[in-house]
Amino acid sequence: MNPVIFWLIIHPALTIISVFPLIGIVSYYAWQTRQRRLQTLEGNKSKIPPIVGREHVQIGRWLSSFVVGITLLGLAHPIGKNIINQQLWSSNFFQFLFLMFMFMVTIASLVMLHRSRQKHWRGIFATLTGMGVVILGCQEGVYRRTNEWYISHYYYGIVAALLMIFSLAIIEDIYQDRSNRWRNIHIILNCFALLLFMGQGITGTRDLLEIGQGL
Repeated sequence: MNPVIFWLIIHPALTIISVFPLIGIVSYYAWQTRQRRLQTLEGNKSKIPPIVGREHVQIGRWLSSFVVGITLLGLAHPIGKNIINQQLWSSNFFQFLFLMFMFMVTIASLVMLHRSRQKHWRGIFATLTGMGVVILGCQEGVYRRTNEWYISHYYYGIVAALLMIFSLAIIEDIYQDRSNRWRNIHIILNCFALLLFMGQGITGTRDLLEIGQGL
């Protein structure tokens, strides 16, 4: 296996090893958490331990971070390949610095989003992280399949990453909102994200084969 093939498969390999198992765990805890809350609201004593809610939040944070991180890794491969092919450090040094800066700012914003508790800071760092993902995704060399966006691994991945960023940003609001509005929004959006993850399993395999044929 040469370095080119290795960097091509590291993104799907890490997704299978880390993201897909976490999706199953988070989905299970989400279902358990909802069942326990419904049983409690009906006045029944639930046999589901209260720890499931905390575990759902904690592992959900891991899942969101892994999704965004692996999305950045997936973008780094074609962007890095384009940098090397065009020798941007000499042909367009400003663009080279800009790309390095965007990767660093996006990663730093994601870290700060995890640490932020105040609403305005969560909004700022979520916006910066999302902007970084979108801007990097628009760079030359990224395999987007725009003519078939509705079955594009790239667009599925970008939307899923943005949904994970949004989920991180509203965690505090979910537990502070007595009307359950944010909780319902969280459930609906993450059910949609689950469908996107399923679609990524299919489209990612297809794109990997197509890209591999061009090597």
